[in-house]
Amino acid sequence: MWYTDPMTTSRAPGAVLCDIDGVIRFFDHREVDRLEAAAGLAPGTTFGVAFAEELVRRLVLGGLSRPEWTAEIARALGPGVPAGRAAALAAAFTGSPVRAEPEVVESLRRAKRRAPVLLVTNATLWLEEDLAALGLADLAEGVVNSARVGAAKPDPAIFRIAAERAGVPAEQCLFVDDSAANAAAAGRLGMTAVHFREPADLARALAPLWD
Repeated sequence: MWYTDPMTTSRAPGAVLCDIDGVIRFFDHREVDRLEAAAGLAPGTTFGVAFAEELVRRLVLGGLSRPEWTAEIARALGPGVPAGRAAALAAAFTGSPVRAEPEVVESLRRAKRRAPVLLVTNATLWLEEDLAALGLADLAEGVVNSARVGAAKPDPAIFRIAAERAGVPAEQCLFVDDSAANAAAAGRLGMTAVHFREPADLARALAPLWD
């Protein structure tokens, strides 16, 4: 496998590159679930529409604002759902509440005292305001956002941009992502790459910083 199991990571990283969604930030879709049930839709229908391949490609490469994304979701739901319900579902999805995982946030804040920390994410044009709302605007030295740099994971370009901004060779970077495919892509560039499944994975990967 291309990614490094956190149990075997032993070298202190020169920089920490960390994904956001599924690692730091988590969405609460309970209102979407409720609206889907009321509309007679299968659970996950709105998610599937919102992250359809072509739509999500435009989203994470900076081609859609939040209102535009919401409208596209409602339009895609429209053939089988009344317009009002489709609009409500789309708005609930793109406005879903979020929370930050405190254990991960604390680990990254601690790591930042020893090495540069950058967030590397396939995200939206409004990511900065979302991070500020969560109190995470200062969590990292920088954010490498696909919507801003024009390359999305697992494209090697976004990892190279992140390493360059960190000022550290790829071989000295620790990359953490909840996607095994993204971790594998970083590993192929020589990064120590960790497939995140729980906060303890990140803590183990960062342990060499404290040795």
